[in-house]
Amino acid sequence: MTETSSAQAVSIIDKDNWQDADNVRWSFQNLSQILPTTPISRGAGPVAELPVALQDLGEIEIPKTPYSEPRSVRSVIESTDTDGWLVLHRGTVLAEEYFASMRPDSQHLLMSVSKSLVGTVAGILVGAGDLDPERPITDYIPEMAGSGYAGATVRHLLDMRSGIRFSENYLDPNSEVRQIEASIGWSEDEPESPGLGMYRYLTTLEKKSEHGGPFEYRSCETDVLGWVCEKVAGEPMQTLMSRVLWARIGAEHDALIATDQYGVGMFDGGINTTLRDLARFGYLYANRGLSLTGEQAVPTSWIGDTLTGSADTRQAFADSPGDNRMPGGMYRNQFWFPYPDSHAFLALGIHGQMIYMNPGASFVGVKLSSWGLPQDATKLFPTIRAFDAIANAVSGTVAKSGPLKQTSKVTG
Repeated sequence: MTETSSAQAVSIIDKDNWQDADNVRWSFQNLSQILPTTPISRGAGPVAELPVALQDLGEIEIPKTPYSEPRSVRSVIESTDTDGWLVLHRGTVLAEEYFASMRPDSQHLLMSVSKSLVGTVAGILVGAGDLDPERPITDYIPEMAGSGYAGATVRHLLDMRSGIRFSENYLDPNSEVRQIEASIGWSEDEPESPGLGMYRYLTTLEKKSEHGGPFEYRSCETDVLGWVCEKVAGEPMQTLMSRVLWARIGAEHDALIATDQYGVGMFDGGINTTLRDLARFGYLYANRGLSLTGEQAVPTSWIGDTLTGSADTRQAFADSPGDNRMPGGMYRNQFWFPYPDSHAFLALGIHGQMIYMNPGASFVGVKLSSWGLPQDATKLFPTIRAFDAIANAVSGTVAKSGPLKQTSKVTG
């Protein structure tokens, strides 16, 4: 698709084709013109300043692996449909670039990076004593008692270890991940249950195995988690996330969340932010939960739990029925840990959305993209290695990166 005016683009791009490969670059930056959205207010506090000391990081070399030849950071940025990328080291911006129509104030769809924000809201509620990860979901959502989620705990949601039957195959129009979109009006295709909405759809999901088993990536887990948070707080995610998180990080702009036809947020993939505000969020996890404003926005205990996991978290990841190609890694509290012996970790979304956080290096890398395919391992894994290489170069530390296999299929 050639660059067009907004008015002209809207006449072409709609709910039926906004996720087509030719359209995602425009639609990911203009989602409110396609789907209903609600603001997540930044509040009335001061904007957290981001000092800038730009460096030429493009020539940093990404070392050779068993699966790839050495290459430069610049080659990765230029070959992975980048809309914008930013690097923070010790709270200072070392790199910030925008491409094509992307601008510093553009609200970009995060896809499943949204999961990490919702997981953080849950962590804040846990820290406040309002939410117990070990309690059954049905203690908070009685409406789920007759669903496949009966007997599952909040912890099972956080680590995606329920036994729910749910296909995350983005290319199968009949998969459950696409059924959610049909149920909440994210596509023009006639859904089987018109007007079902997010909440009612979740109550229809069935159990296929015992809860608490291996990790399996399922977007529905985050949607149920968001519902739990709303029940605990007695308010919608839009105002809850603003109150406990977004208004406390020094964000410059309101975030947006796309909703279903009843105003319920698409928790697993509907949040939109600017590049800089996403970096402000990522900074929390590289700085023990402290925001750039100096506020303890996320409990230190939750950051520690996320980084450490439980005794069987890595084994559950290894036992996953999906081939995540992150040997020795884990999934905890809605974040990906690609390595067995490093605290570098990720928030990931399809079509190339990423926050890379390395607390040991006081480093955050953010990249927003518009890949044509939902999943593309030949773009994902070089991006991870590029941030590894930059973190090593600017911090003087050596990230313990392993041989991530870029022939894989990773969801997000």
